Amino acid sequence: MIASSRERYQTVTVLDEALMWAVALLLSISLVMVYSASIAYAEADAATQSQSFYLVRHSIFMVVALAAGFVAFQIPSSFWQKYAGKFFLLALVLLVLVLIPGIGRVVNGSRRWINLFVVNLQPSEVMKLAAIIYVSDYTVRKAHKLHSFWQGFVPMFGVMVVVAGLLLLEPDFGALMVVMVISMAILFLAGINIRIFAGMAVAAVLAVASMIVLSPYRLKRVTGFMDPWDDPYGKGYQLSHSLIAFGRGEWFGVGLGASVEKLFYLPEAHTDFIMAVIAEEFGFVGICVVIGLYAWIVVRAFQIGMTAKKQERYYPSLVAQGVGIWLGIQTFFNIGVNMGMLPTKGLTLPLMSFGGSAMLMNTIALAVLLRVDYENRRVIRGYKA
Repeated sequence: MIASSRERYQTVTVLDEALMWAVALLLSISLVMVYSASIAYAEADAATQSQSFYLVRHSIFMVVALAAGFVAFQIPSSFWQKYAGKFFLLALVLLVLVLIPGIGRVVNGSRRWINLFVVNLQPSEVMKLAAIIYVSDYTVRKAHKLHSFWQGFVPMFGVMVVVAGLLLLEPDFGALMVVMVISMAILFLAGINIRIFAGMAVAAVLAVASMIVLSPYRLKRVTGFMDPWDDPYGKGYQLSHSLIAFGRGEWFGVGLGASVEKLFYLPEAHTDFIMAVIAEEFGFVGICVVIGLYAWIVVRAFQIGMTAKKQERYYPSLVAQGVGIWLGIQTFFNIGVNMGMLPTKGLTLPLMSFGGSAMLMNTIALAVLLRVDYENRRVIRGYKA
């Protein structure tokens, strides 16, 4: 009895408590801010007619995500490596299914969700985690070929072209950007030939520029981002109200629940633009707290990855750093859009915005990260990972 209690205690203490607290704080802030940002919409919407509609759903999403994260933590990293290809293939199948009428659900002109009756699944969120797991496995298996253009780069390039094509058909340009950055960053960390990487980066920039120029919808978003006040009631409407929210917040904000912009002025206040509501209600100080928590998670992800690398556990190392890249780059994109530094994209703020698929996959990714850290600590203590 005493021995079993001691073993449980040791299991708890080898977890990264500071990282877990950062995640717990973000989830707690998320509950409060989703309720604050959505209360007016929920009460006025004929389909909900309840102030707590989004809060209840968000709480359910969070409980399910935490349960899934607990299960994911039990899975050793060797399992993810063994089935990386199958998981990636599953994500590809989901990206194909979402394009089929009757299966994929169209919202605001985009077919991004698979209707599962009770909830909607967003396959692009699954693909983000699948990209981390698959590209990490690919670079470890092909480590001796990463300096070869034809044997190391071309096969991965072909796979990413297929993924890009499926995401553009939805369309989901924001998810495409995140998946491409994740894939390129992992290849870079794995030691791909620098000339191949530079060429790949240039090609990616040219491809993105071409997609923007050739798409009137995307071009309109870019021009609206450059000068939202030129057409504040049209293409610059969302960004202009986000900037007003940031301006009203000043240093310490107007107070929890006192935001004006969330009262039918700022679209997607509880999803893509939740940071604008945080800025208005808690000001510059609130923004710094939230960014600081994200920064801590990203830094710890890279530290965990470097520890695994020193132990010559290269696959878990790349997975851990890949999780950090995903959360870091998506947070950067979302906050950049909210602050008018980047064109508007349909990207949520990880662990914060309302949305079941994003919350589920973000939590599973963090559980995988904690598992890598747990295995690192076991190796240091002389046990098998």
